[in-house]
Amino acid sequence: MSDLEKDPAEVIGTGDCEGPVLEVLEAREVVLGRSTTVRRLLPNKNRRMVGAWCFVDHYGPDDLTQERVDSYDVPGERGMQVPPHPHTSLQTVSWLFEGEIEHRDSVGSHAFVRPGELNIMTAGNGIAHSEVSTPDAPPMLHGAQLWVALPDRVRTTTPPAFNAYADLPRLEFDGAHATVMVGTVAGVTSPAPAYTPLVGADVTIEPGRTLALPLTPEHEYAVLVVDGSLSVGELTPGFGEMAYLGSGRDAIELVAADNGVRFLLLGGEPFEEELVMWWNFIGRSHEEVVAARDAWQAAIDAGGNDRFGMVPGYDGAPLPAPPLPGTTLKPRPRAR
Repeated sequence: MSDLEKDPAEVIGTGDCEGPVLEVLEAREVVLGRSTTVRRLLPNKNRRMVGAWCFVDHYGPDDLTQERVDSYDVPGERGMQVPPHPHTSLQTVSWLFEGEIEHRDSVGSHAFVRPGELNIMTAGNGIAHSEVSTPDAPPMLHGAQLWVALPDRVRTTTPPAFNAYADLPRLEFDGAHATVMVGTVAGVTSPAPAYTPLVGADVTIEPGRTLALPLTPEHEYAVLVVDGSLSVGELTPGFGEMAYLGSGRDAIELVAADNGVRFLLLGGEPFEEELVMWWNFIGRSHEEVVAARDAWQAAIDAGGNDRFGMVPGYDGAPLPAPPLPGTTLKPRPRAR
């Protein structure tokens, strides 16, 4: 998914982790297109990263059978309709709870995102992709779009790539289960490519049950509730809320409400590099982001270039970049 805000703010984060924390991060509603709203959890006004996770949008459940003014960006269309747009120095992680999305990209990939299946795209120095709901897609759409910042040692040298995984490892607990999307949880590792120590899992706890979830003390963690609610310490995050857990724990007890709970567990080693994030680009300086924007606009004008190719099979125009802010993109702390 693209960051479709018309006036996106820049975000620069630095790695800093304080030890055990319990803090609810409230979502910020962001309108994409003219009528579709997503809940943006990261970057947050208090915390801009969790491990290398630097962007989290939670959307739906949306009933695609209802009349809509427009979709995510294309007037008159249903569901998600995000035209070709660029990314740099990150990985996109697409995860659905309900529905189906069609993915195409500039390295020639054509795939469908479906519940329980992972689509992960590595941008390297530059890639473009589109995401659309097809006419025969299931009636409900509910999912999360996440970005992972790539470390400096690989971010411009790793070739752009797309990977899809229909069969991911599962963990079975007493009264709970988890699918390991990315990284390692309780000694079980996803086959998806990861360039920093990372954690991403889809976890379900049965109604009223308690899960003692194993953690790595050197990692920081957060949980995003996507169905039901849970208790962790004195916090009771509900649907669409993220609880930040900090670091320094080898386990944590999570208690499902009477209706059960489903959540995404996100975490990893604190990301120590400074980064600048604006629109769909991640860089290390104002000048780098400006160069990426210029290259994307040049690719649109030329029908593709060495850095950003076009997306074969997509019927429509690519998404132009918004104007840059009138000031230099400046560093901000990771957490207030």
